[in-house]
Amino acid sequence: MPEKFKAIVIDNQNEKFSRKIEELDTSSLKDGNVLVKVDYSDLNYKDALILNNGAKIVKKYPFVPGIDFSGTVVNSEDKKFKEGDRVILTGFRVGEIYFGGFSGYAKVDSSFLVKSPNNISNLQSMMMGTAGLTALLCAFAVESKEKLLMGSKIKEVLVTGATGGVGSIAIMILSKMGYNVHAATGKKDKNEYLKELGAKNIIDRNEFSGESKLLEKGMWDGVVDTVGGESLTKILAQTNPGGVVAACGNAGGIKINTNVMPFIIRGVKLWGIDSSAASMKRREFVWNEGSNLIDFKKLEKLTKEVNLKELLETFPKMLKGETFGRILVNPNK
Repeated sequence: MPEKFKAIVIDNQNEKFSRKIEELDTSSLKDGNVLVKVDYSDLNYKDALILNNGAKIVKKYPFVPGIDFSGTVVNSEDKKFKEGDRVILTGFRVGEIYFGGFSGYAKVDSSFLVKSPNNISNLQSMMMGTAGLTALLCAFAVESKEKLLMGSKIKEVLVTGATGGVGSIAIMILSKMGYNVHAATGKKDKNEYLKELGAKNIIDRNEFSGESKLLEKGMWDGVVDTVGGESLTKILAQTNPGGVVAACGNAGGIKINTNVMPFIIRGVKLWGIDSSAASMKRREFVWNEGSNLIDFKKLEKLTKEVNLKELLETFPKMLKGETFGRILVNPNK
């Protein structure tokens, strides 16, 4: 095993924020009890915020970001994992308070790791990453209207932020579940792309702006909302009786100006999705279901692979809303 490897290191000395690719030694990895050779990571919106200025999340510097990675166990102090095991990590504050995946190697607590299913490769698991895990959790929340809550059959489902990582994968999953998927986006040039993923209808996101009535005409049996903010108010008012709104993002803002009417008159369920804190049992279930619900050939078409240098050029574009689909990070490229 080589002792030295490349990683992105961010620093903040005397209020001067910096980010660069450095050569590190495995002895610099102090966290956890399992050493993993990282094969792939990915770029999420939270990663872009951290790479930009730390996002008031990172408290210790210098620091290696990257909230996701897949790879192979090199050394383990926990008998649950052995050398050669393929593993996946998403969340658990890795890349926020613990050194993360924008690196050739990572050392983490064994309780953070999921053994990779045999039918998903390390590359495929990071084509999904936190975005795929979140999209699956959202889709299962929507599906619960029928299966868990024993409500009426789901037909019409809305996905906001449709060209983003979570939105794109959610469209694919919900379409495969047999629902009519309506994709809300501000990117008119991506209509054909969204239809290829399985969207039946494209809606301009501006239709969800402006003031909302207490209740509006019911349109959605289920919603995957990756945006939050003002639009969520109107979406809740448009959700059909017993409908489930799975909320997982706040790019449109953290505040909503809603009322109790959708919840007590129509029994709408607002279901918050936090994939970072999902239980290990839930994670294992979702990762094993991934291959049944995700078309990796389609996902490959909306995935761009970058090396560490290219990652530093790409994250500002994500913050400006100029990216779509998935950004796969190969730290060894």
